[in-house]
This record gives sequence, C-alpha cells and structure tokens, in this order.
Amino acid sequence: MRKEILQITGMSCSACSARIEKVVGKMAGVQQIAVNLLANKAVVEYDETVVDLEAICSRIAKLGFGAAPQAQITAPTAKAVDTAAGELAEMRQRLLLSLLFTLPLFYLHMGHLYHWPLPWFVQGQENMLITALLQMLCCVPVVGAGRKYFVHGIKNLCNGAPNMDSLIAIGSGASFLYGLYAVFGLAYAFGHGRLDLLQGFHDALYFESAAMILTLITLGKFLEARAKSHTSDAITALLKLTPPMALVERHGVQGELPVPEVVAGDILIVKTGAAVPVDGVLVEGSGAVDESALTGESIPVDKVCGDKVTGGTINKSGYFKMQATAVGGDTTLAKIVALVEDATASKAPIAKLADKISGVFVPVVITLAVVAGCGWLALGAGYHFALTIAVSVLVISCPCALGLATPTAIMVGTGRGAKQGILIKSAAALETAHNVDTVILDKTGTVTEGKPVVTDILPWGDVTREELLTAAAALEKLSEHPLGQAVVAAAAELELPVAEGYRQLPGRGLTGVIDGVTYVAGNLQLMAEQGVAVEPIQRHHETLAQAGKTPLYFARGKELLGIIAVADTVKPTSKGAIAKLKAMGLRVVMLTGDNALTAEAIRKETGLDEAVAQVLPQDKEQLVRKLQAEGHTVAMVGDGTNDAPALARADVGIAIGAGTDVAIEAADMVLIKSDLLDVERALQLSRKVMLNIKENLFWAFIYNTIGIPLAAGVFFPAFGWLLNPMLAAAAMSCSSVSVVTNALRLRAVKL
Repeated sequence: MRKEILQITGMSCSACSARIEKVVGKMAGVQQIAVNLLANKAVVEYDETVVDLEAICSRIAKLGFGAAPQAQITAPTAKAVDTAAGELAEMRQRLLLSLLFTLPLFYLHMGHLYHWPLPWFVQGQENMLITALLQMLCCVPVVGAGRKYFVHGIKNLCNGAPNMDSLIAIGSGASFLYGLYAVFGLAYAFGHGRLDLLQGFHDALYFESAAMILTLITLGKFLEARAKSHTSDAITALLKLTPPMALVERHGVQGELPVPEVVAGDILIVKTGAAVPVDGVLVEGSGAVDESALTGESIPVDKVCGDKVTGGTINKSGYFKMQATAVGGDTTLAKIVALVEDATASKAPIAKLADKISGVFVPVVITLAVVAGCGWLALGAGYHFALTIAVSVLVISCPCALGLATPTAIMVGTGRGAKQGILIKSAAALETAHNVDTVILDKTGTVTEGKPVVTDILPWGDVTREELLTAAAALEKLSEHPLGQAVVAAAAELELPVAEGYRQLPGRGLTGVIDGVTYVAGNLQLMAEQGVAVEPIQRHHETLAQAGKTPLYFARGKELLGIIAVADTVKPTSKGAIAKLKAMGLRVVMLTGDNALTAEAIRKETGLDEAVAQVLPQDKEQLVRKLQAEGHTVAMVGDGTNDAPALARADVGIAIGAGTDVAIEAADMVLIKSDLLDVERALQLSRKVMLNIKENLFWAFIYNTIGIPLAAGVFFPAFGWLLNPMLAAAAMSCSSVSVVTNALRLRAVKL
C-alpha cells in the first residue's frame, strides 16, 4: 500500500469533500481516502499495482476539482506555498469590489422604501426604469466578483454533486433573474402605457438581494479565511526557525551558503545569537543553546564537544563548530513539520458523522427550498413572497460550519501540541486519546532516567568514603558493565590508581590487583567465595534492595571495604506526572523487566497504582491486549525497541522523544522533551480538542435546525417571523466564522 497527500482545489464546503471521498473511495485499488476541507488536502492510501496516482487525480478532476500530489518538504526553510494567505488576499479583493457596488445599490433600493435622500433622477414613477437599470448595473460587477460561486456551483450541480456554491448560485442567480424579469416588465409597462403595472414590477426588483447575498457570503469567507490563516501559525512558525544561510567551513575556507546546499559532513560555524542551521554534533567549542521553540523548555542547554544540536535552535552564548549529520527533510525540524502536516491532513473518526450528513445535505436543502416556495404559492402567497422563502432556505442552509467544525480544531490542536513538544501523528490518535482510562508506563527511560547512578556509599571500619570510591572505581574502570560505569562516573574527580590482572567472574563480580594487593568487587556470593566477612554490614543489604537499589560489595584481600549502591533513579518529574494522571481519573501501571523488589520500591516512591515486574517484551504487548479485552482504552508510554509491539498494540502509543527510532515509528504521539509530564499534557490536549469539536458540531447543527424552519416561513403565520435572503446570508457567514473562531481558542489553552 502506498500513502500520498494530495493538494485539492475548488472545494467550498463539506459536501465537496464528502463527494470526493465517496467517489474516489469506490475506485478499485483505493484502500481509503480522507479529505480535509480546511487544509485543502486529501490523504489517500492505494494499491499502486491496481491504480496509480494520476488516475486518482484524474477522477477528482472529473468531479470539478483540482488535484495534484503535494510536493515533499526538502528543507524546513523551503518557502511553502501559503494557500491560506493567497485565499485571504483573493477574498479581500473580491470583498472590496463587491462592497464598492453593493453599498450604493443597497442605499438606492432602501432609499425608496424608507424615503432617504435620493437624487432627482431616481425619484418618482417616471424614473422607475432608470432606477431599475442603475440597480442592475451595480449588481453586475458584484456577480462578476462572485463568479466562482456560479462556475463551481453550476458545474457541480450538473455533475450531480451540488455543494455550497450551488446553493449560493441558485439563490443569488434566481434573485438576479427575477430582477431582470422586473426590468423587462418596467420597459413593457412604459412602452405599452400600462402605468398600473409599474409599482408591481418596481417592487419585484431583487438586485439588492442578489448582490447582498454574494457580498455577505464573501465577507463571511474573508473573515473565515483570515481566521483559517491563523490555524497554520504553528507550522509557519516552525518553518521560520531555520536560518536561510549557514556559515560553512570547507577546505579551511569559511563562507556563507544557502541552508538547502549544506550536505551531511559539512563543518558549520555557529556564533552567539545565531540559529543552528541543521542537525549535527559539536566538534569544537561550546554554547548555551535555546531549544524552547522545539521543546518548550525555556532554560538554555549547555552543549560541549560530542553533544548533539538540532536545527532551528538558537545559540544564546558561546561559539562552536559542528558537523552536519542530518540535512533537508532528514532534520528533526523537517520531520516535526511533516508530522504536524500529516496530522492536520488526516481525519478524525468523529468527522465521519458530519461527512455522512453533508453528503446528502445539499440535495435535501434544494428540495426543501422548492417545496417551501411551492407550498407558499399553493397557500395563496405571491411570487415575490415565495421566491423570498425559497432563496432564504437555500442561502441559510450552506453546510460550511459543519465541514469546518472538526478540521479547524484538529489543526489548531496539533499545532498547539507541536509548540509544546507534543507531536501528534494523526487526528484519529488525538480523538482516541480523550477516551483513555488506563496508562501503561515502561520503567527504564520513561519513569526512570534509564542510566544507573551511585546512590549510596557505605564504607566499613576505618575506611573513608574517598578510599572506598577510589578503589572501587579503579577496579570497575576495567569493566563495561553499566553498574560499574556508574561507579566510575561517581569518581570522575578522583585520581585513580592502575589496576592490573583484571578478571571477570560471570554472575558474581570481578577481581584485580592494585599495588600488588588483590581487590574484589561483586555480590554476596563472591564475598563468601573469597572468605570476606560481610555480616557486620549486611543489615544494609535488605534496606537497599527494598529501595530498588543494587548493593555492590568491595574488599581488599579478605578485608571488607564497604558497599556502594547503584540504582536507575526516578526522573524528577515522574512522581508529579503520575499524580496528575491519577487526578484525571486514570489507572497508571508500570511494566519492568527488573525484579519485584525494585518494581515495588519505584511503585511506592512514585505513587503508581500497580507495578508489574520481570516482564518480557512480548509480555508487554500481551498485557495491553488483555486490558483492551477487559474493555479498557489503553495508552502505552515507552522509549525502547522492546516497547514497539506494545506501542503499536495500544489504542494510543506514546513514545518518549529520546527513545529509539523504532519506538517513535510505532507510536501515535511523540514527546520531544522525554518528560512524563507531557503524557498528562497530551491527554489534556486531546480532551480539550474533542470538547471544542463537540461545541463546534453542536452550534453547526443547532444553527441549521433553527435557521431552516425560520427561513422556510414556518413561524410566519403564528409570530410573523420571516428571514429575508440578506439576513440569511449574514447568518450563514456568521456560523462559519464562529466555528473557526471557537477553534482558535485552542491556541491559548494552557497545558
């Protein structure tokens, strides 16, 4: 199966996206397609042995829309085509042109009704034809400015897939044609001396409704486009992080190059205040790097030789040279942008409800408009009244708000998450996350630091702490065991003697000779074999073990030097993060391959609900499966290769960013900061986005539930309530703008 993102043009409402999904989804070889109205994109999965991308694009083109593969991001600095800005600029021009002619038209029409001051040549019965011609001349440019509604609307209507543009085209077009009929009627009345017909034809002038519908719809589209342009602010901000130029040193010569021309292996120079151009490793110098734009962490991180730096971060102080390791689309920043774009192009399951309704909504509305108009005619109403009813129903029923309800919230939510270092791979994952009731945490690297450190140094007898640590580190320096390396790291500032005759004793420890004396390091079994008496200090063994620490015994000959305890310590934020997850009503379980004592010690320290010890990689996946079978929605959090099966099996897989590529690939969300607190933030973000979507859908449905009966004149006999086409157009525009504005509130949500 191949997956591609297509750029779609010509869509105006959710009926368009629903039509594309329905038709393309039935093509042989197409596994699935999800069209995002807001982003003007479609994610399509297809079998390239059965159908090719060209055939899919051609099928979409036959429906009246444009379709082309989205260009791959080669570098985050590459200038992206800002479709939102282009749409906004076009809408602004159309709006200004429409207003220029609609305002005088509106004044001319309403002036006759309310006796506003008017020039002499449009006053009186004798000037009615002049008035009609002036109104028509003012209306024609407005129709020209809104010609897209007519072109797309009529084309889709002829293709059997009417959309929002079709409703506008029918409503505004009917008003214009009815006004044109009135102009000919006035001409006939004057030409045949039928002055008794003049007032009737003059009252039937409908040009102001035709123009006002188009102008108010365009105003709504302009406000909507302006709001939509802010939904992609997160991606735009990310794209601007990388500088356009990089200071490169090649063959001893320094010079500036465009960042896209930097290749892996190049030596780059980054001065104070400069942005890091690409991903790389420091080879000379040092600096304090601000990574807040990518991780949300405000405190600069000190970098020295050997440390990795990420493109788009800022060198706040210092000077260093770095070797480029990842460029173009391989950089961390480019991958983040790609992830965010993939997520915003995907569709949440909840959107299917709106899609199903939109697929039949427009044809039903056209039918309702015809029925309402004919119904009033049958009841004895005049043609003018019946046309007002029909046009109002058409205009107020545009399903724009319905189509924007989900994608706007998804786009803003994923962008907000990206700015906080939470990468969400799909809209489906964002929706599923709000239902999570059980969180499973891997221990090593997730709850704990993932690297053993010395926690206790307990010398025995006259031996000092420094003597014990010096001898232990000299011995362990020859070992590659992680526990031994932790001891060596603890003695980094001490001068160590040279140990000789190193010998490893599998499962027990090691021995070596320092200054002609044999030293021993290991467990209780080795101490017993060497005849070292440990009883006096053994009381500490159980205490350390119960605390999840590993005691290492050290002896000089048969003389006990003491115990050094090593443990994989809990991250500073883990306890607080687990408390917050529990406060959300979630059950929190930790899995570890360690022994039961260590697991229980960490459970008590962090406040976990449960800790399962001695778990193999396949056991993690089986436990997730078991919990799902019990009806739980499970989130799995891990960072290692052995977590990948469980991450893939879980309803929501969350990878710690510092983890392996395998874990990150298998996950639905990635936490760049490797901070467990971000798990709670991610789940909270999901809940807030889903609440926002439900609010949007509620208002979209309520709007149509109330608006259509009102426009159809249902309340007119009892209350005298009637909605003219101009108010209907304004109401429709307001509904779309309100949905987008509500989604934009997510930009300010606190995580």
